[in-house]
Amino acid sequence: MHPLPQRLAAEFFGTFWLVFGGCGAAVFAGAHIGYFGIALAFGLTVLTMAYAVGHISGGHFNPAISVGLAMGRRFDWKDVPSYVVTQVAAAIVAAFGLWVMAHGRSGFDSTTSGFASNGYGDRSPDGYAWWSVLLVELVLTAFFLYVILGVTDTRAPKGFAPMAIGLALTLIHLISIPVSNTSVNPARSIGPALFAGGTAIGQLWLFILAPLVGALIAGATYATLFGSGDEPVALELATEG
Repeated sequence: MHPLPQRLAAEFFGTFWLVFGGCGAAVFAGAHIGYFGIALAFGLTVLTMAYAVGHISGGHFNPAISVGLAMGRRFDWKDVPSYVVTQVAAAIVAAFGLWVMAHGRSGFDSTTSGFASNGYGDRSPDGYAWWSVLLVELVLTAFFLYVILGVTDTRAPKGFAPMAIGLALTLIHLISIPVSNTSVNPARSIGPALFAGGTAIGQLWLFILAPLVGALIAGATYATLFGSGDEPVALELATEG
């Protein structure tokens, strides 16, 4: 296992790229590439970073994934706080960078545009109620973690984890962009919301709570539902070819 500072640097780098690349696609190119393009952008950020630095930190890039992996005994609980703080900090820095750059266009307003933030009710792209958004976020995060736990199981084919994880995140976005603008990641939600302000911040509770609960459920039930290999492998090892 790599030293903690190196793992945190990898988590910062990967989370920054996830938010900058995925949310940047929505902020700068959303009108041109549509939902599919944005979904693909998020999937590609995770895919590339999982291959680039996943072997160093495990490639969580998401507080819910760190918590869920710890619940599933694939990650040490003592490292969860430092991972989560690093991920949230990286998301805020990435969102700030996007916010500065976006002001290069005349008339840009992060509050009016929504700035790729998540929301329910009037802030849901298609007007979904809070309870519907909560269920979607919870279920999709749980399935995302089931995929991660499955492809990092010792019984799974080796070397394909980043591809499966990236494709899963793409599908998740295709399903839920119209519902919530897709979170499944508290850090991804916190960063843009701080710069969108107002209601975006007021609705953050759901996009912190639902992904964490979904990840905890998946982490707690994976072994019961599907069994486990002789020795569950850490994500760092599963991302190695």
